[in-house]
Amino acid sequence: MPLAAGTKLGPYEILGALGAGGMGEVYRARDSRLDRQVAVKILPSSFSSDPDRLRRFQQEATAAAALNDPGILAVYDVGSHDGTPYVVSELLEGETLRDRLRAGALPRRKAIEFAVQIARALAAAHDKGIVHRDLKPENLFVTREGRIKILDFGLAKFVRPEEKAGSHTSAPTVETSPGLVMGTVGYMSPEQVRGQPADLRSDIFAFGAVLYEMLCGQRAFKGETPADAMSAILKEDPPDMAETGREISPALERVVRHCLEKNSKERFHSAHDVAFALENISQTSQSGVSIQAAPRSHIVPKLGTVVWLLGLVLAAAAAFFAGRSGQRGSLPTFHRLTYERGMILSARFAPDAHTIAYSASWESKPVRVFSTPADSPQSRSLEFESAVLLGISRSGEMALALGGKVTNHLVFRDATLARAPLAGGAPREVLEQVTAADWAPDGTLAVVHHVGGRTRLEYPIGKVLYETSGWIDYIRFSPAGDRIAFLLHPAWPDDRGFAAVIDLAGNEKNLSREWEGTHGLAWSPRGDEIWFTASFGGTNRGLYAVTLSGQQRTVLQVPGGLALHDIAADGRVLLGFDTERVGMRGSRDGAAERELTWLGWSTPQAISPDGGRVLFTEQAEPAGSNYWVTIRTFDGSPPVRLGEGSAGGFSPDVKWAASSLPGKGDRVTLLPTGAGQPREVAIPGLEQIWEAGFLPDGKRLVIDGAEHGHAFRSFVVDIAGGKPTAVTPEGVHSIVLSSDGQYLAAQGMAKNITIYPLDGKPARTIPGTAGMLPVQWNTDGRFLFATVPDEFPTRVLRIEVATGRQELLRRLLPGDSAGVYRLQDVTLSPDGKTYAYSYGQCLSDLYVVEGLR
Repeated sequence: MPLAAGTKLGPYEILGALGAGGMGEVYRARDSRLDRQVAVKILPSSFSSDPDRLRRFQQEATAAAALNDPGILAVYDVGSHDGTPYVVSELLEGETLRDRLRAGALPRRKAIEFAVQIARALAAAHDKGIVHRDLKPENLFVTREGRIKILDFGLAKFVRPEEKAGSHTSAPTVETSPGLVMGTVGYMSPEQVRGQPADLRSDIFAFGAVLYEMLCGQRAFKGETPADAMSAILKEDPPDMAETGREISPALERVVRHCLEKNSKERFHSAHDVAFALENISQTSQSGVSIQAAPRSHIVPKLGTVVWLLGLVLAAAAAFFAGRSGQRGSLPTFHRLTYERGMILSARFAPDAHTIAYSASWESKPVRVFSTPADSPQSRSLEFESAVLLGISRSGEMALALGGKVTNHLVFRDATLARAPLAGGAPREVLEQVTAADWAPDGTLAVVHHVGGRTRLEYPIGKVLYETSGWIDYIRFSPAGDRIAFLLHPAWPDDRGFAAVIDLAGNEKNLSREWEGTHGLAWSPRGDEIWFTASFGGTNRGLYAVTLSGQQRTVLQVPGGLALHDIAADGRVLLGFDTERVGMRGSRDGAAERELTWLGWSTPQAISPDGGRVLFTEQAEPAGSNYWVTIRTFDGSPPVRLGEGSAGGFSPDVKWAASSLPGKGDRVTLLPTGAGQPREVAIPGLEQIWEAGFLPDGKRLVIDGAEHGHAFRSFVVDIAGGKPTAVTPEGVHSIVLSSDGQYLAAQGMAKNITIYPLDGKPARTIPGTAGMLPVQWNTDGRFLFATVPDEFPTRVLRIEVATGRQELLRRLLPGDSAGVYRLQDVTLSPDGKTYAYSYGQCLSDLYVVEGLR
């Protein structure tokens, strides 16, 4: 019997019916706790006794709840009322794509817009190991705002994170009988029609059928009976799009056809690649540039990357060149060198210009140095483990960073500089605490050296050309050897910064504007320009060039993360294509760990005292250059954006969250977590502030910042006003305060956990804590929780402050660890039962590019 208005299902009050289908009845309801309207789907009692329907109903909730993407229906809650299961989700206003298509084909622009949204949402599901298996217009919802939402995961298949396309090992939570046909006729892939296991490429086939229908206004595979339609899927190709009377570009039709290949191995292997292809077609169309198809041999789709080279990068490059010259010129060519799954940290041309050396971590293995011919992907290991290539001299000698750790933005820190012949031989150590180095034409070395919390550019080693409280990377000598170019970042660990140059007399000049993210730099062969890769926001980095007078131009702009590694004397360019993200995971009170990432660059900073909410910083592209301070619960409910800045800590009553703007050192903003207006707290005398937290009295703040010309340290300042008081020495900084507000814990100069009393008494080091990082005090101050950040998995320890006695609390590691280069920002509740952490992950491919100008 349908539910009447006013019926209560726990905290949900039924307002009216929305519809009914094969998997249940849907109602509009009010959530009395949060005073918002939601959708409630119930499984009628007549169905709840059917094990298969009940399993599918529960599976739909489980699959959708495991995902957090704007293109997928958000599930808020599940429950049971008088034996009737129900699922609570966001309330959508609009219509299904099937309803929209009843009027015929969509405009080309709108079809591509919808298709990109669907592909991005599918990619989010596939990244979590979820295959939908029933994608069709009825399961795609168009909101009134024009956003697409994927619905109905009742047939979803869960696969292990490590399962790749073509592997059919499914998790034990889902079982299907061999030969069982799963899906909807007309949108099933050939393998589904045959009753064979479906993987993510089955979703891509269904996606192609939906895109065909959006563009042409008719189904790709039709028949008078279901058997006829299934036969068409197995044996026939859809009618040419031109036959439907629609003007479809050849590039767009190729994308659709590539999705609809009968053999799954010949389809796109990733929804990321599909989205990338469509975005480039859209951009190229807007630029008015016509691109010829690249040879089929150049198509190299790969799971987990954003690179598909059927005229995609070429299209973006051609659009740029056409814009510069007003006419078509020769297009750049791309030769792929790597195919493994993992991250590339650096790459260089050898002196012979034919050999390429690079540092990479493949399939979660330690970083190694490899070499490969420039015209063939035949890499071999040079047997240098935990080593990053920094440069190659003209005589063929390598500069290596040994034994360091990969940190934010793929920077190698705490490493030892060593020299080793490219031809083979043991490395010879030169200098500790080095993050970057390059060879001058005469074979001497310039280095980036960390001393006393400061970053120095030294040339020759020991002579300081430039010093900063921020950080420097990608130092490169000009071809003439008279200047050094580098990327200058005002504050660690933020990667915003400038392209800069310095002469050998120490005269430094910033050449570019300040970018939100910078990563990779090299000189042009003539030495008249410095090329670098940078982004206005997020990881969508382009390739740019700037002259010594500061004139800047765009060389190449494509969706995705470009990383410039090197430029040869003949103009060939070593470019990395990176898919980079910082994910966030966590657990409350011992529950199963779940993904908490929002937009793809989420870092936790604090957990509320009750363990219910996590405060985090979102740095993905939509957040802009100032980032977002955000709060969310551990149940997967949508996050709430509080304001701009980097998150710090909660006030004792959790009514405020501290925020600091990147690059601004004169103020902290207090953002209300509920109703109210932000408050600004002036912090006189500081040049940089990275984060801020509250003392237990709620009247003072602890600041992680730096005075002008000095390294970062910790300060205490009154919210009411006044000059900050230093608590730690320069180079030591933290906001980890004891619950009584009397002590601050930080990693001291000797890398041991050190306790700093706020009243100025002598500091005390906890024995046996070398290399550990304090993250939280327990409630009574007897214990500290700490991590060992250089380990995989990363240990979380409970340490007795008085004795140093240690107890293992847990180990942290995301399920898919390929390309994971660091676990960081571990945050715990005072009882240690609730936690969150972030993990950096980068999946890279390396290309030799010819023809860039």
